[in-house]
Amino acid sequence: MPKSPEELRSYRWFGPDNMRGFSHRSRMKQPGFRTEDFTGKPVIAIINTWSEINPCHYHLRERAEAVKRGVWKAGGFPVEIPAFSISETYAKPSPMLYRNLLAMDVEEAMRSLPIDGAVLMGGCDKTTPGLLMGAISIDLPSIFFPAGPMLRGNWGGKPLGSGTDLWKFWTERCAGNITEEDWGNIENGIARSPGFCMTMGTAATMTALAEAIGFTLPGASSIPAPDSNHVRMAMECGERAVQMVWDDLKPSTFLTRQSFENAIAVDMAIGGSTNAFIHLVAMARRANIDLPITVFDEISRRVPVLADIRPSGRFLMEDFFYAGGLRALMARIEDLLHTDAITVNGKSLGENNAGAPTYNDEVIRTRENPMVSSGGTAVLYGNLCPDGGVIKTSAASENLLTHTGPAVVFKDYNDMDARINRDDLEVTPDSVLVLQNAGPLGGPGMPEWGMLPIPKKLLSLGVRDMVRISDARMSGTAYGTCVLHVSPESWIGGNLALVRDGDPICLDVPNRRLDILIDDEELARRRAEWVKPEPKYTRGYLALYAERVTQAHEGCDFDFLEKRVPWPEPEIH
Repeated sequence: MPKSPEELRSYRWFGPDNMRGFSHRSRMKQPGFRTEDFTGKPVIAIINTWSEINPCHYHLRERAEAVKRGVWKAGGFPVEIPAFSISETYAKPSPMLYRNLLAMDVEEAMRSLPIDGAVLMGGCDKTTPGLLMGAISIDLPSIFFPAGPMLRGNWGGKPLGSGTDLWKFWTERCAGNITEEDWGNIENGIARSPGFCMTMGTAATMTALAEAIGFTLPGASSIPAPDSNHVRMAMECGERAVQMVWDDLKPSTFLTRQSFENAIAVDMAIGGSTNAFIHLVAMARRANIDLPITVFDEISRRVPVLADIRPSGRFLMEDFFYAGGLRALMARIEDLLHTDAITVNGKSLGENNAGAPTYNDEVIRTRENPMVSSGGTAVLYGNLCPDGGVIKTSAASENLLTHTGPAVVFKDYNDMDARINRDDLEVTPDSVLVLQNAGPLGGPGMPEWGMLPIPKKLLSLGVRDMVRISDARMSGTAYGTCVLHVSPESWIGGNLALVRDGDPICLDVPNRRLDILIDDEELARRRAEWVKPEPKYTRGYLALYAERVTQAHEGCDFDFLEKRVPWPEPEIH
């Protein structure tokens, strides 16, 4: 063991034979523990994002007990600590607003308390990056335990995918093709167990990338929440966290540029959510690793999409797990990964995935039969997005990837909601729908408004996709030819703010371009007329967010938290 019991961080609280040591030990005896239970043993924080208002994490209260068993079994002392639970469904105006708050919560809890290491419990969209960002910043031994996907939905004997089928059937309902009875039955059958979305949404994407980056035990990210394997994995995470403390295996030990490149490659191979771009950039910056979004496009061009999972494909996460899960997929792209990258179990990614079998070649496709041969997600540049924009090509319509059409501009979400279905809206199938003021500050928090609805007057004509552009995000469960994360955002005067109805917009994905086809002189004239909006929030956390958040291509983190810096241990007085 590299550490002795006296070298444990928690020993500074519990070990000294002085007044403060007495106080700390006596208070830990208050719940009924003995001195030998917690003194000279790794104190493992079980950072739990369980909440009754977060159905995706409803089972984590039980899983925490399994983690504790593992910690006790390995000779550690578990302490469960609640963390801010970001409910993707209910947090308004955007759960993205609170990712950085969760990261701060985790960092400060681990800094201020007698903690030697942590098991991070979560999985709903913003929870995974929030937990990992905090752990990366504090840099104490930490392991991530994914909440796991829910069971596949069911309606009339047909599998339903959360999010993806919501968008699909809502569109059909708007078109008059779904009855009220059908709609009610879909609502009853689409989410039927604890766990996060069972499509390849942001939740499944980010837990997969947590495994690819080295933050989980092998195979942890794909286990369905109700599966008994999930309970056993919880116990194994508790055991491993104790050994990580003795070995002093911290995020800074195993996170490298290569780790993040592995995560990007896996993101492309699973047809992952575009939200991964923002979260990975933020996580990398916390680790003092430069990760420009150009790297995503470079890797995308050489990695095939192999996971045939909705919204890009046909199947769901339960199918993915029983087809072999993420280990099987990574084994199939082994030559595209840095297999010597170290993970939380002390072994390399290559060792963890060696010989992982695939049981269903339809769900996890072969290299000879990919969903998409390369480029499942593309990064665009042009005068409409000088700092970048993102499009998920694997979920877009191929005939729209090269398209020029007149803009139909909505100044914000409320404007869009009020006018999108009006009969007098001047729109055709060739139009390009543009949503402004939906970015990090404009939303605020980049809400998932990027999949703008198709106007009803076009739905009745059979139109199901159009080019849509915004500085918003899009749910990982969504689909369509949607350009997202346009940076800089319109709220701060990005060129997206200058687009007007009728302006010709050119999308050219093969050449990675997005341009407004008007001359620079006209753009300059419009810029001179542009008026900066007033702040939406002037107090509390949201005022801090508005003052210090960065742009989409920078990870939407707080500028004062972007880099990990040495921090003094708290003085024990």
